[in-house]
Amino acid sequence: MTQRFSVAAITFDLDGTLLDTVPDLAAAAQDMAAELGIPPRREDEVRVFVGRGIPNLVERCLGERAQDAALLARAIEVFKRCYRVRNGERAVPYDGAHDTLVALQKAGFRLACVTNKAVDFTLPLLEQMDMRQYFGSVVGGDTLPQKKPDPAPLLHAVRELGVAPSAALHVGDSYNDIDCARNAGIPVLGVPWGYSEGRVLDAKDCDGLLSSLPDLLSRVALPTEH
Repeated sequence: MTQRFSVAAITFDLDGTLLDTVPDLAAAAQDMAAELGIPPRREDEVRVFVGRGIPNLVERCLGERAQDAALLARAIEVFKRCYRVRNGERAVPYDGAHDTLVALQKAGFRLACVTNKAVDFTLPLLEQMDMRQYFGSVVGGDTLPQKKPDPAPLLHAVRELGVAPSAALHVGDSYNDIDCARNAGIPVLGVPWGYSEGRVLDAKDCDGLLSSLPDLLSRVALPTEH
């Protein structure tokens, strides 16, 4: 029997969970490579690099060249400038994302977005995708000194929502999310359509896998049912 969670709050990862953002990130990486005069990365390569924030993505794009600290620092700044132009250009919500967020909000759940993407990129993207209004808390990769999989961002989000960790559920596409939620003492559902740094999510490592975002609606008890 599928487990049904009785929670007051649901937190979501962004890239690979609610939105497919790889086309924008790959375009920015290619722009960066052109400016720096280094070989560009393919979109399928960049897809594997997503999940741990921009500095990590850029470092992985550079490969062995990242050992040059000055080049790495310059590349990060060039990437950020390129991504500001590309952010939201081709990103799209996954099927059912808006409908699911609307339904959860109307049902009385408190919602948060917890991502390793910097806030300066996250907030404009959420606005552009018409999603910002659903979230009572938005925690980016630079909101705190720690990023996922450290539990601090997730714990910060649930505090802002005014609930205990035991009353929250996290939804994400990677082991980064699973480890973060486990470290925070929060149950976690995985989504198999995301990036996950090239690893395939295994249901045994989390509290279940969603077949789609609308599938989440059948996995939680309405707040009025608690």
